[in-house]
Amino acid sequence: MAALAAGLVLATAPAAARAGNWPQWRGPNLNGSAGDDEKDLPVKFSPDENIAWSIDTPGVGAATPIVWGDRVFITAMEQEDPQRTRALCISRTDGKVLWQQVVGNKGFGNRMGNNAATPSPITDGQVVIFQFGTGEMLACDMDGKQFWKRNLQDDHGKFEILWQYGATSLLYKGLLYVPVIQGPTARGAGDWSYLLCVDPKTGKDIWKHMRTTGAVYESKQAYSTPIPYEGPNGPMILISGGDYVTAHDPRTGKELWRSPTYNPRPETSWRLVVSPCAMDGAAIVCAPKGGRMFAVPTDRKGQLTKADELWSSSDYSPDVCTPLAYKGRFYVLDGRRKQMACIEPRTGKVIWANDLPTKTLQASATGADGKIYCVSLTGEVLVLQAGDQYKLLHSTKFPGTGCRATISVSGGQLFLRTDTKLYCIGERRLFLWTDTKL
Repeated sequence: MAALAAGLVLATAPAAARAGNWPQWRGPNLNGSAGDDEKDLPVKFSPDENIAWSIDTPGVGAATPIVWGDRVFITAMEQEDPQRTRALCISRTDGKVLWQQVVGNKGFGNRMGNNAATPSPITDGQVVIFQFGTGEMLACDMDGKQFWKRNLQDDHGKFEILWQYGATSLLYKGLLYVPVIQGPTARGAGDWSYLLCVDPKTGKDIWKHMRTTGAVYESKQAYSTPIPYEGPNGPMILISGGDYVTAHDPRTGKELWRSPTYNPRPETSWRLVVSPCAMDGAAIVCAPKGGRMFAVPTDRKGQLTKADELWSSSDYSPDVCTPLAYKGRFYVLDGRRKQMACIEPRTGKVIWANDLPTKTLQASATGADGKIYCVSLTGEVLVLQAGDQYKLLHSTKFPGTGCRATISVSGGQLFLRTDTKLYCIGERRLFLWTDTKL
């Protein structure tokens, strides 16, 4: 049952307002930040204050709420057998479930917090793609009519990932990029990881690039999402895992360059969770489990060496949370140590670093309207001021014990997914977006 706040604002959206959508996990800019048109976002709120609506979700999941026009998309996994996986479309106006589909009947969960509903949905306003850790993928139109359905494990072999698959794919310039960064937890040689390029309209493979690595045991594996970066030399797709960050040609998957290793010893259990992040010609590389963090230039070719590094630091390196690139700064959230650092991309200069008044965080931070939004595993939400000085604007607590979904932003509202509920934060509005063309 949706809990509705009082008041109603009519919000129509002509073509110029489409930038307010949050189409995939890292937002419209694919770096964790919203568009510049986002203004007057909520600062003061709580479970009982400034809530447009809230609903109980039909199961658990770490998938970030994806917003396009008048619709919100999430996934969920039922906790009782059979652990059915569900794709849901929710009215942005009142929280009513517009349609839902059971995608599979065999989910999973584990003690590390990963479950089958960890990958986030993706949409371009014409097709919405739901992805699950089981390898299942479903593509529908905005009204739930199925375009295609497939299972990656059926088509490309069983996943070799200790804590099971948890990556989200990337939709970029009309193509879907699906990462499978994996390998058996034995020393055996062979190429196991790949980047798959798929036609989002048909679900058919366009190309498959095998991603080589010298990593051993669990260090072959990653749960990271591909991120695009566009520099003077053209666009590239960045992928983290298997002891390196690599850059790939979006047209062919060909490797353009490879960072120095973040695992020189090598450690055998350095699975990677953090996704890449880049701005101002600098790509940030974060070793697992609080290891070394460094930046490399994005305009190189081939195998980079330590001499290519722009800067390096042994502090603030995150184990789970992907850095935010926002307003000329990297905001690096170390969820284990409960710290955030504001860093210059090219120099590595730490503008500020501060402890956060919260418990452990695993959701990545969101930047919008000059603010940074964070949520902890136990539902503590922080609103920070983005800029060259640390300032805590607001803190509050929502019910939750496993909040791993990034907060999404759209049209003056926040969308917060806890382990059992979905909240729309801000003024209640009636959205009449109908033009879904890009």
